[in-house]
Amino acid sequence: MHRETGGAAGQRLGRESRLRKRRDFLRVQGSGHRVHTRHFVLLLCHADRARLGVTVTKRIAHAVGRNRVKRVVREVFRRNRELFPARCEMVVIARRGAPTLGYEAVRRELSSAQGALQAQAARSAKVPEGGQP
Repeated sequence: MHRETGGAAGQRLGRESRLRKRRDFLRVQGSGHRVHTRHFVLLLCHADRARLGVTVTKRIAHAVGRNRVKRVVREVFRRNRELFPARCEMVVIARRGAPTLGYEAVRRELSSAQGALQAQAARSAKVPEGGQP
């Protein structure tokens, strides 16, 4: 089925803005730059552009709940780019309770972590690729 380019399809988070390959997730997770919130662990590393990946384990929720968390986090990222470092790839790992959150709650929680994200992004930019701080 072919999607039209206008309307809601034109507003979605494009492939170039998402982490999609396992090796990309593992690279970001291995960077060591973490920010913890009540419902999420945010991992980031310096990159050419901002990209997002979301992970939700089976222990957190059933498939519908996992997919909902991913949709909501991606939507917050898409609509609120100013909350996220511009030149960082980020993996968001959901914790218990994340499937119960709505869009506004996720936005508020990630907004409260903005300062820590910017600090970690600055630290990540100073570390050479694959190196230790």
